[in-house]
Amino acid sequence: MLIHPQIDPVAIALGPLAIRWYGLMYLVGFGAAFLLARGRINLGRSGNISHAVFDDLFFFSVLGVVLGGRLGYVLFYKPVYYLAHPLEILSVWQGGMSFHGGFLGVLIAMVYIARKYRIRWLAITDFIAPLVPPALAAGRLGNFINGELWGRVIEKGADIPWGMVFRGAGPLPRHPSQLYQFGLEGLLLFAILWIYSSKPRPTGAVSAMFLIGYGTLRFVAEFFREPDDFLGLLAFSLSMGQWLSLPMVLAGMVMLAWSGRKV
Repeated sequence: MLIHPQIDPVAIALGPLAIRWYGLMYLVGFGAAFLLARGRINLGRSGNISHAVFDDLFFFSVLGVVLGGRLGYVLFYKPVYYLAHPLEILSVWQGGMSFHGGFLGVLIAMVYIARKYRIRWLAITDFIAPLVPPALAAGRLGNFINGELWGRVIEKGADIPWGMVFRGAGPLPRHPSQLYQFGLEGLLLFAILWIYSSKPRPTGAVSAMFLIGYGTLRFVAEFFREPDDFLGLLAFSLSMGQWLSLPMVLAGMVMLAWSGRKV
């Protein structure tokens, strides 16, 4: 078995100012999305989304990720705790972000930009969808560096040489589920969406593939990830992440069928 390297979560300390790896991973994710978007626009794969429209979209999407991700975590995972400690909602440096909340925040940002520039909302979501997985990969790498959101204990007798012992998670080796999610929701989903969107598709089809792809891969990854201790497993022995992913898959399937009829 392997031992988690226990990397110092603070990448750079300048007196009282501490720059954490987790925050840097967010910057890497946003930077990757920005560069990929510029490349798509330059290659003529952006439809009617110009550089000026994207710059505006990028700014509000970043706000949507941060605000939506934090509020989603507060509401989906720990509403009772944060109701009793409201000031801690602002303590984002302590961790606690929800992808599903950030996803809703970005959707709201895209609605605003669609109305402002009179562009079809689904045209914007189709443009953004392939840019998201690299940012997800960066976030999962940040989780691994922090040694948080570790996986479930590996069953006794299972031959998994990459099983890892995490500080604070007991002496038994666990699945490094952060790296599983890095590979599935980050690298694999990016490859699927980038290839799929490289050819003309009906409006909404790329967005539908993102919903189906992310929801499915996240659902699978959750089987290896330790459920949040304050929630545990919910109905049918599924985690909160799995229950939040199922509507995404269903919505994606409906959208894909709808987009096919628009050809």
